[in-house]
Amino acid sequence: MNTNNNNSTTHHKIYWDNAANMQALQAESIDLVVTSPPYPMIEMWDEIFAEQDVAVKKALEKGDGPASFEAMHQILDKVWSEVYRVLKVGGIACINIGDATRTIEKHFRLYSNHARILQYCISLGFSNLPTILWRKQTNAPNKFMGSGMLPPGAYVTLEHEYILILRKGNKRNFKTAAEKLNRSESAYFWEERNLWFSDIWDLKGVKQRLNSQKTRDRSAAYPFELAYRLVNMFSVKGDTVLDPFLGTATTTLAAIASKRNSIGFEIDPQLEETISEQILAPNLPTASYDFLQKRIARHLDFVHQRQLLKGAKAFKYESLHYGFRVITRQEVKIRFEGLKEVKKLKNTTMEFEAEYEEYRF
Repeated sequence: MNTNNNNSTTHHKIYWDNAANMQALQAESIDLVVTSPPYPMIEMWDEIFAEQDVAVKKALEKGDGPASFEAMHQILDKVWSEVYRVLKVGGIACINIGDATRTIEKHFRLYSNHARILQYCISLGFSNLPTILWRKQTNAPNKFMGSGMLPPGAYVTLEHEYILILRKGNKRNFKTAAEKLNRSESAYFWEERNLWFSDIWDLKGVKQRLNSQKTRDRSAAYPFELAYRLVNMFSVKGDTVLDPFLGTATTTLAAIASKRNSIGFEIDPQLEETISEQILAPNLPTASYDFLQKRIARHLDFVHQRQLLKGAKAFKYESLHYGFRVITRQEVKIRFEGLKEVKKLKNTTMEFEAEYEEYRF
């Protein structure tokens, strides 16, 4: 096992601004976007849309569902245009979005948010890659919509959301020896690849504990595991991850745990205290370390179980830094850094620096 220290840092900055105008960011400066916008036609987000465009308020007051839906998405369109501008060629945008069901003027219908966003992003020039369905586990006995057991007035229950995966241009190239080494050290395990790159994810949603009731009503953060997977699937260590709808900063936490830089945009100043508390939580380094421990423990258990299988082939490869067995040559140089501390930079509003050390298990 390699036990030499490998101290390094990442930088994390938050802008209190509308992501429809991210002029603070240069074109083609971002490697990955991981985000979840407010969902059009979900009632708890009506106000935040209406505050940005009076057309939304007027359409809702008229009871015009389709017009409300389109007006809300035209607000989001401005953000997706900015996302396309700031992404590097080969960069990936991961957008978590759910469809909405709603009754307006006694007319119940589905509003297909994922299809509307996908249509617009393709028009910008994005390439649509295979989509992930996030199945949000629920056992609620009252989850059925409509007339229950009486045909034909019942409706299929929405129990999943989409994670759209979009790429700007062709595949990313790693040209120099240093870039190729960093990519190799950013690898994930073979069995993680099989789980993460499945098109159906079973992950529990997250209940937020926020100080403001208004902020709490508007928050619907995805779980850390979801953001962590996406960050590790579609970026390498040292990359910059953007979340234009930062919310409670789950994407920032995933970037910190994964040794990536991050930038977030958020328009709700009531979230400042919550975001700071999350990023500067005293137990964050320990929690990050424990998360890595669990990843490796799962891998060691996978190795053990595979060796027990009758007729199983011997492992051909061994981790260079940790000595455990791996399935493929691509995993040999995998390397983890443990989070040492996160500190707020002096004389700044919301800028943080994370420091790392060589991971030991």
